[in-house]
Amino acid sequence: MTIRDILKFPNPGLRQPAAVVSVFDGALKALSGDLIDTMRAAPGIGITGPHIGESWRIIVLELIPGEVRIYVNPQIIWQSAELKIHEEGSVSMPGAIETVERPARVRVRYQDIDGVPAAEEADGLLAVCLQHEIDQLDGIFWIHRLSRLKRDRLTKKWEKQRSR
Repeated sequence: MTIRDILKFPNPGLRQPAAVVSVFDGALKALSGDLIDTMRAAPGIGITGPHIGESWRIIVLELIPGEVRIYVNPQIIWQSAELKIHEEGSVSMPGAIETVERPARVRVRYQDIDGVPAAEEADGLLAVCLQHEIDQLDGIFWIHRLSRLKRDRLTKKWEKQRSR
């Protein structure tokens, strides 16, 4: 497969909602392969189509080396009232990390790479990653889950780091 260029914050493509995948073919499988290679090269543990300029609702996660998970057209269908704080970052904003509060558990409905419907419940890091990446598919960049003060501080620090 191919390592693709990753859009960097504040690229407007990161704020656009992604289109629903309706064709499950070789091109989608090739895109998922490119996402895997690009995520590993970044390095990262999660990536979406929009991160590489492909506006399709596809997520690739690899929380444990060698265990790749692919979610097509994912939707959160339930989230717990209990919240958890976790450090987050993005392949589109390398080096920028901040704590984000999100529901501790979620249930997600999605399709696999062949279009077969599935659902799963997640907690811990998997729940965080699914929420983070589904936000990205909805055009919500992770820093927009931060307070304005934290977001502005992080953005300034990241821009300063980028200009070096």
